[in-house]
Amino acid sequence: MIRNVKRFGAIIIACTTAACAVVPNDMRRETLNAGDVPIILTTTPTTNVTPLTRQLVCYGEQLKSAKSRPVAIAVGNIRDYTGKQSDLEGYLVTQGGALMAYTALGHLVPGISLYERFDTQIADAELAYLANRQLGNGGQHETVDQQTGETNQVPWMPYYGGSVLQSDFFIVGGITELNFNIQSGGAELGLNNIGGKGRIYTMNVGLDLRIVGSQSLRVYDTVSIQKQITGYEVGADLFRFFDDTLWDVNAGAKHQEPLHLAVRMAIESALLEIVPTVTDVPVGSCDQSVESTEQAN
Repeated sequence: MIRNVKRFGAIIIACTTAACAVVPNDMRRETLNAGDVPIILTTTPTTNVTPLTRQLVCYGEQLKSAKSRPVAIAVGNIRDYTGKQSDLEGYLVTQGGALMAYTALGHLVPGISLYERFDTQIADAELAYLANRQLGNGGQHETVDQQTGETNQVPWMPYYGGSVLQSDFFIVGGITELNFNIQSGGAELGLNNIGGKGRIYTMNVGLDLRIVGSQSLRVYDTVSIQKQITGYEVGADLFRFFDDTLWDVNAGAKHQEPLHLAVRMAIESALLEIVPTVTDVPVGSCDQSVESTEQAN
């Protein structure tokens, strides 16, 4: 009898371990460089898309056909204003909101013109070199002496101004909410040191964006978007003596939608709300196309 119990327990451990810790089918061990210890490789890098990517691309095509002159848009700083940090992990919310907004607006090109304003360090340095006659491209350039009118060949690039194009609007804002537990629940049952448990919880993240006229600084539209994130946790445990053998078995699983993916989707949704305000092109038909595609799938 004891032998059968032990055999049954071993089977339980093997099955629960295999069920809760799923190993990717394409996991492999490779040595990238001679003499290196083999490392584990699983999936290959892929394009980071969300359920709203198709809608952004659709709206970009709609803008391209509707606007003779693309609206010029830039992105300012989209900061994390939640102020929440962890002693072990640092900031709990991504600090790359502006980068996510630029990527989302990139799906609208060429329906819009997208200009860099977030990180202009390299451009500012090269314009400074250009103004000081220090920047060249390896060739010779003609310049005209303003006093004599003579043409000279110089190695530096002449600059007469106006190469940086102005934007029509810019988008700024920040991540303003991170609420860890807006709803949770669960149950736990145990009998003779054998039991199981389950728990579900919901949190949310919110942000506020606005679109501003670059020359007038007029705020054309504002939007506040929140995205709820749900996770669950299940588990089972066994802690019993079988004759003189103690069995202590624990198994479980925990899943949660990625927090930063939720931030990205909230930013994309916010852009689809405020960009139509300055383009005068609604997103309605793209909403319908996305819904029909989801129903077909």
